[in-house]
Amino acid sequence: MNSLVLLIICVAVLVCGYIFYGGWLCKQWGVGESKEQTPAHTMEDGIDYVPAKAPVLMGHHFSSIAGAGPITGPIGAAMFGWLPVTLWILVGGIFFGGVHDFGALFASIRHKGQSIGEVISANMSRRAKRLFIIFSYLTLILVVAAFASIVATTFGATVDESGAIDKAASASQASVAMVSLLFILIAIVFGFCVYRRNASMGVASVVGVLAIVAIMAIGMNFHPIYLKANTWMIIVGIYIAIASVTPVWILLQPRDYLSSFLLYAMLIVAVVGVVGAHPDIDPELFPAFAGFAVDNGNGMQYLFPVLFTTVACGAISGFHSLVSSGTTSKQLDKETDAKPIAYGGMLLECVLAVLTLCAIGYARKIGHTAGATDIFAGGIAGMVAAIPGLAGLENILYTLLILTYSAFCLTSLDTATRLARFMFQEFWLEPGQTPNDIKDGWKKVMVNPYFATILTVVLGVLLGLNGYAKIWGLFGAANQLLAGIGLLAVATWLGNAGKNNKMFLAPMGFMIVVTICSLLLTVKNQIGIISAGGADWGPYAQVIFGVLLVILAVVLVIEGIQTLRGKNKA
Repeated sequence: MNSLVLLIICVAVLVCGYIFYGGWLCKQWGVGESKEQTPAHTMEDGIDYVPAKAPVLMGHHFSSIAGAGPITGPIGAAMFGWLPVTLWILVGGIFFGGVHDFGALFASIRHKGQSIGEVISANMSRRAKRLFIIFSYLTLILVVAAFASIVATTFGATVDESGAIDKAASASQASVAMVSLLFILIAIVFGFCVYRRNASMGVASVVGVLAIVAIMAIGMNFHPIYLKANTWMIIVGIYIAIASVTPVWILLQPRDYLSSFLLYAMLIVAVVGVVGAHPDIDPELFPAFAGFAVDNGNGMQYLFPVLFTTVACGAISGFHSLVSSGTTSKQLDKETDAKPIAYGGMLLECVLAVLTLCAIGYARKIGHTAGATDIFAGGIAGMVAAIPGLAGLENILYTLLILTYSAFCLTSLDTATRLARFMFQEFWLEPGQTPNDIKDGWKKVMVNPYFATILTVVLGVLLGLNGYAKIWGLFGAANQLLAGIGLLAVATWLGNAGKNNKMFLAPMGFMIVVTICSLLLTVKNQIGIISAGGADWGPYAQVIFGVLLVILAVVLVIEGIQTLRGKNKA
């Protein structure tokens, strides 16, 4: 298969899905029929509820949901061959992920911009809401721990045998750190100019993009800050604590908007590489189908359910529903913006996942196989360098692609922290309440944004410093359980509202089955490790949490079915 042909077919399918299926969803749900303003206007507070222009909000949403997921997912699932991964990206993106993200955003704006947990509370039961929020909060703590650790490691200087910093070996880490710090600075300036000095969005965008180019040039040539990873972990913790409680117009909106230009540039460079080089995918290096069971060196991996928990962000991801109903819904200017931002954003992420598949094939051909960043950056840069006259750009593009890839870990990190803060606050609320409705008592402390943020950051950083990787194996299944429950929540709301919800039922059932099968396999494998002797706390934790997640899935599915049948009495 030629990579260019593969890309053209996939893009054509995704565009048709957006136009026809996305348009049909709008009609079925009545998107845009309400004459009421969105929560960004009716509940505007200048901090979390702030109307954003569609391009700005698209930048935030796309940067937050994309991150590293649509790159690492296809790379992890590539062991099964490019064909099953491609089919899941297309089917999953159009009929699963797009519906999930769009539905979560739409449901949230009809519930005061609150999370899927509040949608569950209003349409299923208070118990179901609390179970969902506990699960979501713990999952977000794991995400904060993982991304904080990744960012700190990416920034952290290399140390020699004596424990001293080796500056010569740490130049690339220091460069990434410098660019990231400067990026935060220009985002704040951008936000101040646009939102407080009413600068033209077009002019500010051009200046912002030029500033991004400038800080990359500066960071690659001037990077005086060399700190160890643990020190960066503390600094990152302080940063996300501040970033998650500041008004979104100061940092979140402008930073994610500007970050999106990096992501768009990465997409453009990748497309140029595929179009210009149009390499064939070597069936010996990257077969179309490698089998339903593959031994990847870490034991036998089965296409079902591994494929569907590994290619998450590139097809469907539970984290997306938290973003859609957590930050995006509080900034949506018009209800009609929901389709391009949520459904369109998901399908654009599918394009990135397909480009990653093209990169995998070429990266294997030229020897870039040292991890996800090397595979993606090496494959894309290699394809561009294969275009006549562009060979000299390979090393520069490789470095810039890695810088871009790393930048999104930080973007996803403080979004996850803000989402966890929302979840913690909503746990203590009664149906229909907002934090502002709590005037006194111990609940006033619990819904305080500063208390919720500090608790989240402390838990996340401590886990990041003390071995989050020991339980990271549960994340894929936990994330897809979030997706299944998100689909269930929106389905129950649409059913109660008298709207067509049938497009949710098959995806919901499939994701719940995938999740339970994956969790049971994980529990079985971890019990085997424990039985062999010498296991630390990691396998025990995975067994306990794995069993609890299966129980959670069953309980919520039962409540959801009762609601859909009109038998829920809670």
